Amino acid sequence: MLGASSPGLSPGRDRWQPPGFSLDPRRRLSATIGWTVFAVVTLAATLGAFLAANQAERQIRQDNERLLQQFASQIAESLQMQLLTRRSIIQASAAQIIASTDRGDEALTHHLAAVRKEFPEFAWLGIADERGQLIASTGHLAESRDVSTERWFQQGRVNPYLGQKHPVPTPAEPAPAGHPHGHAEVIDIAVPLRHADGRVVGVIAGRLAWDWLSRITHSLERRLDPSRQLQVWLLDSSDLVLVRPADAPAVPTHHAPPKAEHEAAPPAPERLNDPSAGGRMLVGRYFGQIHPHSEVPDWDVVVRQDMASAARSGRRTRNLVFVVTWVSGLLAALVGAWATHTLLRRLRRLSEQAIDLQRGTRHALVPPEGVDEVAQIGGTLASAIDQLQQEKQALVRLNAELDRRVAERTARIERMAVEARQVAVGRERLRMARDLHDTLAQSLAALLTQLRLIRKLHPRLTPEELNDELQTAERAAAEGLQEARAAITRMRHRSVGKQGLDTALLELITQFGRRTGIDTGVEGLVLLRRQRGERAEALFRISEEALRNMERHAEASCVHLRIS
Repeated sequence: MLGASSPGLSPGRDRWQPPGFSLDPRRRLSATIGWTVFAVVTLAATLGAFLAANQAERQIRQDNERLLQQFASQIAESLQMQLLTRRSIIQASAAQIIASTDRGDEALTHHLAAVRKEFPEFAWLGIADERGQLIASTGHLAESRDVSTERWFQQGRVNPYLGQKHPVPTPAEPAPAGHPHGHAEVIDIAVPLRHADGRVVGVIAGRLAWDWLSRITHSLERRLDPSRQLQVWLLDSSDLVLVRPADAPAVPTHHAPPKAEHEAAPPAPERLNDPSAGGRMLVGRYFGQIHPHSEVPDWDVVVRQDMASAARSGRRTRNLVFVVTWVSGLLAALVGAWATHTLLRRLRRLSEQAIDLQRGTRHALVPPEGVDEVAQIGGTLASAIDQLQQEKQALVRLNAELDRRVAERTARIERMAVEARQVAVGRERLRMARDLHDTLAQSLAALLTQLRLIRKLHPRLTPEELNDELQTAERAAAEGLQEARAAITRMRHRSVGKQGLDTALLELITQFGRRTGIDTGVEGLVLLRRQRGERAEALFRISEEALRNMERHAEASCVHLRIS
């Protein structure tokens, strides 16, 4: 928190920053948390909106499929109701015929013509006696035709019959009008003619025109939601197309080859093997009853809708769900960021106080009110800063005392350094005096003694003896000069502190052997490699004095120095 910035200023700087600087996550903890909350909530909202939109789209598709299924069921029920109504018409006609006193062929034909005139959807109506001979009819069927082998006659003698068959088109019985191909199913209705005693005296039957069924189907199709552009197909149990939408393209079929060159190819049956058209159509299907004693034909009703048209409303709903969910998430993210900014206001104030403390414009920190983590951190920082301020004052006092003591000790060290220089100068002078006493003074004393001896004995000495004495005096003067030069050289160049005791001793022994011609040797110098200071100087001077005494007084033939 000490690194946070105050409004409009960066830490450790006095230049102004723009207001948007407070949104920098590197400078603001609230901005960091806010941006994090914003990013997480926005990402979650986007993902949730995407999932919700897809789920809504799937749900809409399932609802559309269920709706198409309901449409198919409604159309199938409506068709069944229409067929049952026509059967009821035939049953009412049968009751009227049984109740009528005039049952002649002309009267029966007139009655059938009246029914057909009122209900023109019947392609023909007919009455057969109990032996299966057609005694009255309307339409293209000839009278006195034997119909005992017809299914409608056999079933109609027992119970009211409503069924279908595959007619074979003939010149006398062409294909049903309006049917898509000439060998499809047609609708037969038959009702037994029963006396009051229950005896069957004949069968009244009718055949519905196929174009009526197509009109009924198309009428039901138009009653559906026109905005959905639905298609209604009527199929038999083998997916053979019975009724197709008027605006639907033809389903590709394979025509059977003609039996002879002069014969035309028969019309191939049209099948709807793939109602979904490869996934391009949304399908709802009602499967007809396939029970052998069913009262209605086993037709399937297929209601189709173009997938693009069906998905259009789904996409609108999907987009609406996505936008609403994403906007809600975005608003939640903004509210979360604002709440974070508001909740961290006390922490920002604490940060501003810390920056003022760092700049020196504040000397104490006021902790925030409350018992939460911010208040605990502020209280802890206030206590720590108070303790640091006290320790700082103590350090200031201690530094002042240390400065005073350092000044005193510095003055004392300077005095000791002056005294040490004086002592060193005195020691050096004493050493020089000793060296001069041991070298130059002794040589001069020997020379003086020799000169005095020559002066006293001069009258008594022969020229040869006088020359010998002068040579002795000359040698004494030369030795004194040589020793004086050696002492001056030692004072000028030799430094045990710089060379080290081992190197200084080795050089001393080497010069001694070169000057005197005495065999020299040394052993154990490695033990003195790290010797420094006054002890090394003392050892060197002892060795130097010992070698000088050996040179003058010992008359040694070899000198060996061993350090242990």
